Amino acid sequence: MNLIRAEVERLSARRFVQLMIVLLMLAFGVTAATTLAGSHQPTAIELAEAQRQATANIRGMELEHARCLARERGEPFRDDPGLYLPSDCSELDPALQDRLPVAADYLTGVFTFTRQAEPLLYFLVAYLVLFGFLVGASYIGADLNSGGVVNLLLWRPRRLTVLGTKLGTLLGTVLTVSVLASLAYLVTFWVIAQIAGYPGPTNATFWAELGAIWGRGLTLVLLAATIGFAIATMGRHTAAALGAVAAYLVVWELGGRIVLQILEVARPDQLMLASYVGAWLAGEVRFWDSTACRTVTTGYCDGSYTLTWQPALAVLLLLTAGLAASAFALFRRRDLL
Repeated sequence: MNLIRAEVERLSARRFVQLMIVLLMLAFGVTAATTLAGSHQPTAIELAEAQRQATANIRGMELEHARCLARERGEPFRDDPGLYLPSDCSELDPALQDRLPVAADYLTGVFTFTRQAEPLLYFLVAYLVLFGFLVGASYIGADLNSGGVVNLLLWRPRRLTVLGTKLGTLLGTVLTVSVLASLAYLVTFWVIAQIAGYPGPTNATFWAELGAIWGRGLTLVLLAATIGFAIATMGRHTAAALGAVAAYLVVWELGGRIVLQILEVARPDQLMLASYVGAWLAGEVRFWDSTACRTVTTGYCDGSYTLTWQPALAVLLLLTAGLAASAFALFRRRDLL
């Protein structure tokens, strides 16, 4: 417990951690103030007009589905010759859609919580991922570079115990900050929607989907913190983690993608780590493969494919576990002086 308490105090006293929290609060305040200044509570007339547009849109979807069913039955119906109707009419069935139009979709100049909570949460998760990675890299990198780890080992001469405690302290601190920040963030925007906006239709499905994004986001933050910690441990410096990520982004995510497109490799997005990060966070991501329809000369060709969260989580866990295991193995045998 003394080691854990000492590491918590060391981490919380770091100026870089304090600076990142201040920047988080600043970004939070600017976003909330901007949202509050650009929103207003909708009037009864605005709500009625928005509801009318939503109802008309749903009616149009029902009519389009009815036309498609009539075509399947061979019944005549008047239609626009340029209207596209899919071969499977279930694609147009309003009852099978993920989401139907609601009045909140047609309110302008109004902050609607149900419409904007997800993108706001994605923005917060992106910052927290950066926060976790940088704090994780600087936390161990600074200690290794300054000799603080060596001094600590004189007091507790068990390398794996010390490194494991540091990683556990890092993850616990990052998780605590992330949970508190995200709760404060969402509650603040919920209050803004109540007093200067429109909450929108909230139900159990909405909160479940938002909670799923929040949970996946927190997991991604912890994985990013572990990766930053592991790379900095292997490189013995914070800059090692920053350089490794910069090199990967430039060489592979940018340069490699261009080369794969030139070579016309099938499904190049499956080879990019960013694709799996997006698939994990969103739950599912659809990509387009330009090579899938090269041999198709007639008819409709669907060259799209989907990445879901299950393989994305497996890839992220394997990468994180591999880097962490390598860091611990190297730390156990390496000369720290």
